[in-house]
Amino acid sequence: MGVLNDVLWAIVIGVITGLWFDSMMLGIVIGMAIVTNTISASLAGIFIPVILDKLKTDPALSGSVILTPVTDVFGFVAFLGLGTLFLI
Repeated sequence: MGVLNDVLWAIVIGVITGLWFDSMMLGIVIGMAIVTNTISASLAGIFIPVILDKLKTDPALSGSVILTPVTDVFGFVAFLGLGTLFLI
C-alpha cells in the first residue's frame, strides 16, 4: 500500500510541477526523484538498524544520527543526478 501511495503522489507532484513550469521533463525528474528517495529511505530504514544490531550496537541510534543524513544525502544525489541526466 505504501508503494501505491508513493507512486500516486509522485505522479501528482510530477504533473503539477510539469504544468507549473511548463516542462514535463522536469515533472518526470521530480516524480522519479520522489520514488527513488522513498525507496532508498525505506531500504535504509530496514537495513541500518539490522546492521547496527549485528554490530551489537543499539539500533535506536539509527533514527536520528545515521538514518536522516543517509536519506538526505541520497535524496540530493538522486534529484541532482536525475536532473543532470535528463535535463542537461
